[in-house]
Amino acid sequence: MNLNDLSNISDNFKTTQKMPALFLGHGSPMNAIEENIFVQGFRNISKEIPKPNAIICISAHWFTDGTFVTAMELPKTIHDFGGFPQALFDVQYPAKGNPELAKETAELLSPVLVEEDHNWGLDHGAWSVLRHLYPDADIPVIQLSIDYTKPPQYHFDLAKKLSKLREKGILIIGSGNIVHNLRLIDWKNIDTVGAGWDWAIEAREKTNNWLLDDDFQKLIDYQKQGSFLQQAVPTPDHFLPLIYNLGLKEKSEELSLFNDSLIGGSLSMTSLRIG
Repeated sequence: MNLNDLSNISDNFKTTQKMPALFLGHGSPMNAIEENIFVQGFRNISKEIPKPNAIICISAHWFTDGTFVTAMELPKTIHDFGGFPQALFDVQYPAKGNPELAKETAELLSPVLVEEDHNWGLDHGAWSVLRHLYPDADIPVIQLSIDYTKPPQYHFDLAKKLSKLREKGILIIGSGNIVHNLRLIDWKNIDTVGAGWDWAIEAREKTNNWLLDDDFQKLIDYQKQGSFLQQAVPTPDHFLPLIYNLGLKEKSEELSLFNDSLIGGSLSMTSLRIG
C-alpha cells in the first residue's frame, strides 16, 4: 500500500472532531442478554459520544501469536463460551466488517506485521457490549488481536499509532476487565454489586487512582505492583485491552470512569472514557 492508497482509504471517512476512546469491562457473557446497571452504563455512554463511522475493538478473547485484523465483509458472531443458556447462543450481531479500514489499520501499525484475517469474526468481548451500545448493528466493526508474545509496553506503544483514526470518526474500544480472576469468584455474591475480596478492593482503588492521575507506567508495569494486583490480573488477556486505550490518550484529554464496581468478589466492571 502506498501513501496515495492510504489517503484514499482515509477519505472514506470524513474528518471529525476526535472521537473518544472506550475501555469496557465486559464481565460475564450473560451481560449480553441481561438487564442490569452495567448494560445501562453501556447504553448511556453511547448516548454521550458522537455516532462513529466505524469501530475497532481490541478484545480480551482474541489472544494470538502475532497481530491480526479482521478483514472480511461480513464477520460472523462467535459464541466462544460454554455452559450458558441457549438464548445466549441464539444472539447474532450482524454488523458489517470494513476491509478498507482493516488495510489502513495494518498500514498504520507498520513495521509491525499485521496479517489480515478472514476466519475470526466478532467474539463475545466485542458483541456482548456492542449490542447495548449500538443495538441496530449499523456501524462497521473490525477486531484487532492481542499478540500474547509481547509485553505491556509494546501494546501501549502500538496503540499510539492508531490515534489518527480517532480523527476520522473511528471509535476504538478495548474490552476486558481490570480485575479478572475466575478461579477466585465468590459464587454466593456473583450478582452482588460491590462484592469484592480485600485484594480486589485494593486493586480497584489503586488502579483507579493511577488511571485518574495519568500514572500509566504503574499500570504498564502491573506485574511489579504487588500481590494484590497479581491476584487481580493472573493472566494478561483481560488487562491488555486497557493498555491499548491508555496508549491512545493525549495529555490534554480527560479520563473518566463509569460502571465502576466490583462484583462476585474477583471481577471489576470498571470502564473508562477518554476524551
